[in-house]
Amino acid sequence: METRVKAYAKLNLTLSVTGVQDGYHLLDSLVCTVDMFDLIKLRRRKDKLVSVEMHGRNTEALPYENNNAVKAAEAFIKAFGTGGVDIKIFKNIPVGAGLGGSSADISGVINGMARLYGAGGEKQLKELADSLGSDTGYLLNGGYARLYGRGEIVKRIDLKDRLHFLLLVPKSGVSTAECYRLSDAYARGNCNSDCAVSALLSCDIAGLGAELNNDLYAPAAKLNPDVETAFKELSAFAPCGVNMTGSGSGVYALFESAEMCAYAKSRYRGRFECIQLKSVVPKI
Repeated sequence: METRVKAYAKLNLTLSVTGVQDGYHLLDSLVCTVDMFDLIKLRRRKDKLVSVEMHGRNTEALPYENNNAVKAAEAFIKAFGTGGVDIKIFKNIPVGAGLGGSSADISGVINGMARLYGAGGEKQLKELADSLGSDTGYLLNGGYARLYGRGEIVKRIDLKDRLHFLLLVPKSGVSTAECYRLSDAYARGNCNSDCAVSALLSCDIAGLGAELNNDLYAPAAKLNPDVETAFKELSAFAPCGVNMTGSGSGVYALFESAEMCAYAKSRYRGRFECIQLKSVVPKI
């Protein structure tokens, strides 16, 4: 038996660092999934072993023992007593850009194995996903949501309206651990997720653009100057707003329409990978 899963990337529309607890930074973040995904193929095995093949985005040489998809599969087998799985991941989400690619793959493997084996209820799958990464529980379903704590507290927002983005991805990434460590030295509190949610629910794209913010932008730009360069390049198109996702290095602009987004992409002459995206609510 075989199944396929689309593991979608996410964008942080706001990201506030609200404190530190037990050595972990706490967040308040408005997020959405976008129409960029890794394709994951899973096949049942008769034993309890796990195999994985990676394709794309220079992930072919990723060591087996460091592969989060493997860790997710092994944790699923242990939690639900199922058989093993052969996994093939066709990587499309840029690595180290703050797009949640690793978390998406973990969630995709969990969803795929749940489908293959008919194991695990919604609560059980969420608990397993949360134990493996910060955004993984949210990415089991994706869509619009507000995340709290370490990302494990998910308040879903029932909205299907499309947002249109232009994403720039520098070749060099940002160390998430170093970015959070450095963020402690920077002022916080510029994000207002309440206002961003209100604008989103009102379909006020200009208002939402004005509320895009990320407490990790300043430390990320300090660690990687390409982040600031990407921000300035996108700002030159006068979009509704510009923001960095996650801890970087991906930076995106929000536009009022797909046409305006496509026009900006056609005019971009910088050196970064340039990708047009729209928000999506996945059908799991």
